[in-house]
Amino acid sequence: MQVKLIKSTVQALEAKTKEYDIFDTQLKGFLVRVHPTGRKSFYYTYRNTARKRKRIMLGVFGTNTVEQMRSDALEHASKVGKGIDVQAEKKEARNQSIKQLSHTLSAFLDNQYTPWIMANQKSGQATIKTIESSFKDFLSLPLLEITHSLIDSWRVEEKQRGLKATTINRKVNALRGALSRAVDWSVINEHPFKKLKNLKTDKRPKVRYLTQAESSRLYAVLAQRDNDIKAARERGNLHRQQRGYALKPSLIDCPYADRMTPLITLSLKTGMRRGEAFDLCWDHIHFEQKQLALVGDNTKSSNTRYIPLSDTALHTLTSWKKQAPTTPDRRVFPADDVLGGRLDNVNKSWTSILRAAKIINFRWHDMRHDFASQLVMKGVPLNTVRELCGHASLDTTLIYAHLAPDHKADAVALLG
Repeated sequence: MQVKLIKSTVQALEAKTKEYDIFDTQLKGFLVRVHPTGRKSFYYTYRNTARKRKRIMLGVFGTNTVEQMRSDALEHASKVGKGIDVQAEKKEARNQSIKQLSHTLSAFLDNQYTPWIMANQKSGQATIKTIESSFKDFLSLPLLEITHSLIDSWRVEEKQRGLKATTINRKVNALRGALSRAVDWSVINEHPFKKLKNLKTDKRPKVRYLTQAESSRLYAVLAQRDNDIKAARERGNLHRQQRGYALKPSLIDCPYADRMTPLITLSLKTGMRRGEAFDLCWDHIHFEQKQLALVGDNTKSSNTRYIPLSDTALHTLTSWKKQAPTTPDRRVFPADDVLGGRLDNVNKSWTSILRAAKIINFRWHDMRHDFASQLVMKGVPLNTVRELCGHASLDTTLIYAHLAPDHKADAVALLG
């Protein structure tokens, strides 16, 4: 039976003991099925390219309007006319949705993102650690459930916990990068943070550098520490000698007791990042030219940069080379393991040195700030400081601008 399917004609259809179909007179394949319960369901029926009859449910009368369902049927008819199997398309979309829901953040990190970032970014391991430690509650969630509103709530909680905006932004951006890859690899269709803006931060934060008194105390502590370690080695060897044990190498004639004094001194005098210092090799140091090279494979920007060595830095490296352990990869500051591989960290020694020197609120990275600050305060142009520090943009270097001697006073003096 066929009638023009509009609201009034559909309302007039009565339930029977068996379900029956009424086709629309205007749109081929558009029909309503009347069930014995009185329920009226709308469908669009068609033949696919293999001439098999297919049917798609459009909705239920009362929940959806006849006009809405007719519009949907017209859209399907248009696709069928182009040779598209809309039922198969709908099934594929449903399967994709189920597949996306099964992709948890933890599974995505383990199976796809971690192998990629470890192979392509120097900071890969740190980035994964940041995501896993900062978003523990998100790891079991499907990627589709990590939404803009969810991360907004997380940021509010972290701010209430006392975290700084810069730290929150850094953590969110680590997760943002992972989700960007999920979009690129078609794991999810759309980035949930595409409209998420970073929290506002101070673009000219206060720079932490050593005062003259702090610098004096730091070098005094380093010298005393070397003397104490050397003396302890001598006492230990005396103890071993009295008992017939093998002696450890004497440190009395060595310039330093261990790596910490040359490592800290070089960091203060070159502005190297911690990772750059850990990766530094003897082959990168040109003693005759009084220069060291930080090769692109080990720098944040992936660009090689050259740093002139001051007399102090040159003397430190020359002295340290006389006693530094020889390793296969010729690292300047190798780890203590048998192969002399890359250092992991020196946090324990660094913390005890700062405590002895009574220096507070001073991170390892602040030695890099100290290097740049001392240069600016001595009148070195900001662009030169930018090149020495390897800043990608002058904007980064501008945080030291206020330290330039009398630059503001000279500017205001021009007004007379």
